[in-house]
Amino acid sequence: MLAVLAEGVLFVAAIATVAALLFLALVHYTPLGTRLRQTRNRRRIERDADLVCPAHGPHAERELVRLASGEQICPDCFKEAVMGKFD
Repeated sequence: MLAVLAEGVLFVAAIATVAALLFLALVHYTPLGTRLRQTRNRRRIERDADLVCPAHGPHAERELVRLASGEQICPDCFKEAVMGKFD
């Protein structure tokens, strides 16, 4: 009985190993993997670019103000829009 259980566990482990190796091969050595990496890098760059206000410079993501439309703006721009420009 113990031999049958051990054989089943080893069979499942072998299948998981083959699946992991296949996934790694797809991600690292095919155009699909290149496309996935490029998409991930593009999203990271766009997210970082969205954190920089052209007028007031970079801000942390937690500092940004979310408008009702879903758009995010820097807190300084929000103050200027609500209370008027401070000169």
